[in-house]
Amino acid sequence: MTDFKLDERLEADTHLVCELENCSLRLLDDTRWPWLVLVPRIAGAEEWHVLTKGQRIMIDDEVARVASALKEMTGCQKINIASIGNMVRQLHIHVVARNEGDANWPGPVWGFGTREPYDVDSATTFIESFKSAFS
Repeated sequence: MTDFKLDERLEADTHLVCELENCSLRLLDDTRWPWLVLVPRIAGAEEWHVLTKGQRIMIDDEVARVASALKEMTGCQKINIASIGNMVRQLHIHVVARNEGDANWPGPVWGFGTREPYDVDSATTFIESFKSAFS
């Protein structure tokens, strides 16, 4: 993990939540959905299937823990988990809290409408609330 560098687009579009054992956990800068992104700190990783079995198991555990905490924090009806990577090739996993009636329900969150960025105070409040649920 020594040569890991976060993709510039991920850095520009997210707020750091915390560093987990295997992933950088980030808040996507869009208030329309509670949306977290885990970025495995593995240099050059672009595809899930090229990781070792051990890496996949450890990252999958972090994704599940984040999803559980996000559901607990938000009380959402559904958690969406996906890794697409067509626009940003660096491997990253989206964890999104969804509710009936939210922006574009039941359609996907990707490419829908115009992003609504967090102000600094709102991002900080979300991050601190998530950290409390995650601990």
